Amino acid sequence: MGFELGTDGPLALVVGVDGSETSLRAAAYAAGLACRQRTRLFIVYARRPPAALVSIGDQSGIAIREMLAAQDEVERQLSDALRSQTRHWQIDAHLVVRAGDPLAVLSEVAREVRADAVIVGSSTSMGHRIAGSLAVRLVRTARWPVTVVP
Repeated sequence: MGFELGTDGPLALVVGVDGSETSLRAAAYAAGLACRQRTRLFIVYARRPPAALVSIGDQSGIAIREMLAAQDEVERQLSDALRSQTRHWQIDAHLVVRAGDPLAVLSEVAREVRADAVIVGSSTSMGHRIAGSLAVRLVRTARWPVTVVP
């Protein structure tokens, strides 16, 4: 099978976004890459379910409501940005929102869309230096090339 101009490069990219500054930079990087490569882009937002400890300690439910409201706001901002930017960038982009662990959600979506690469922002959490960041955990699964955007 020979080389055919315009058929090389990735067919699908997955980028994980959680509303943090580094994840938004990763999304911008992924959008630029998708535009240049004429690639489908899947922007994945993994909503974290309320932790059991928060549920037990929060008898009034205020903390859970605030956490869910914050997640709703991130989802709304991502959806609005996607609508305005896909017209501007002229890319085939899709927002995928699912509940669960970010590693599991990103891996599931990447498998479903047959992603050629996964892009994430670097972690700024001190705890990730000990337990391992999402990027490190993605690399350890060794299923896709992973790009970490600072």
